[in-house]
Amino acid sequence: MIYIALLFLFIGIELIYFKIADHFNIIDKPNSRSSHTSITLRGGGIIFPFAILIAYILGYVSLSITIAVVLVAIVSFIDDIKPLSQLPRFASHAIAICLVFYDLGLFTQLFWILPVIFILMIGWVNVFNFMDGINGITVLYSFFAIVSFSFIEINKESLPLLITMGLSCCAFGIFNVRKRAKTFAGDVGSISMALFLGYFMMKTILDSGQIGYLLFLSVYGIDSVITIFTRIKKKENILTPHRSHLYQYLANELGYSHLVVSLLYSGIQVSINVILLYLQQIGELSLQIIVPFLLFQILFYLWIRKRVVQKITLQKI
Repeated sequence: MIYIALLFLFIGIELIYFKIADHFNIIDKPNSRSSHTSITLRGGGIIFPFAILIAYILGYVSLSITIAVVLVAIVSFIDDIKPLSQLPRFASHAIAICLVFYDLGLFTQLFWILPVIFILMIGWVNVFNFMDGINGITVLYSFFAIVSFSFIEINKESLPLLITMGLSCCAFGIFNVRKRAKTFAGDVGSISMALFLGYFMMKTILDSGQIGYLLFLSVYGIDSVITIFTRIKKKENILTPHRSHLYQYLANELGYSHLVVSLLYSGIQVSINVILLYLQQIGELSLQIIVPFLLFQILFYLWIRKRVVQKITLQKI
């Protein structure tokens, strides 16, 4: 019963926010780098930090994680309204990640490897934010990642938190998973969700001792890393907005429906996660399996990307 109430609460919060965003003109205007063509309310992803706050009130999540998510959400929301410099954004991310480390006890357990994990987390938060470019992609990918985490036995005690965050995705999805979205997540949504997923990924790996769960987010990871290397090869500034991700090629240059592309990305990730869960269940999720599986994903992605780029090139001739 409480989860039904939470879903309606989240929908209500979204509707109230829409009134506020409309009044203060918090909108996303399309530009040459955008994948959308109409003015849309920005910041609907504010529901994710609200969900964390409610989860804290209900005793589902720790204070340190709550502060971490809310901190990056506040700074990101300000950035959505009036663009900030790199310093306050990086500072909020750094403080939030340190709070995640504190919550997971990493300062006493894995102090020597913290710089590496810190860099990976900073990279993940920004990667996730860059991938938020078409209707439905962020919320569908996040929802299915949360569902995947909930099927891991070690996460049974965290089910109330996962369900709460999943319900916030459902509420946001009602207004975003559409042909013409009413709202976009904005940095406030994508960055707060990225931090939450990064936290839960680390928590799951530490609690289970299974590094293979890194592949639960491999679709985003592979697309982002290869896109970054491709842009570096072209001598482009990787920090500037662009339309070079595979999903952007599919949605923009080839004209596939945003929802079809979003479902394709989340569907492929779900398929990978089901395989990983099955391998873990039969005791075969080892490095000898994980590494070849990851290499296969990379090669498959490169093949698809090459085919798509060739098709785009032919269209321009």
